[in-house]
Amino acid sequence: MAEPEDRTAGLSAKGRNPTDSLDLRGLKCPLPALRTEKALAVASATVDLVVLADDPLAPLDIANVCRKGGHALIAVEPIETGGWALRIRTGSTDR
Repeated sequence: MAEPEDRTAGLSAKGRNPTDSLDLRGLKCPLPALRTEKALAVASATVDLVVLADDPLAPLDIANVCRKGGHALIAVEPIETGGWALRIRTGSTDR
């Protein structure tokens, strides 16, 4: 089975941090955590990252990536079709 490619899109709204999204549905552990870590490493300091993932370990693994990298995991919300939308604020966890 072919591995799905990353689907990212940058959006920005007036008065808020720009938001990037990373669709990692269909990828299995450890790929969602590794790709999230890579995206956070290149993200600017003012970006919120929304990660879509359906691997059962993704919320735990991505929370650990955030903790290690000094990022804040703001929300973990279930998606109707399965999986989660994880909202991450890049940079310092005291934002």
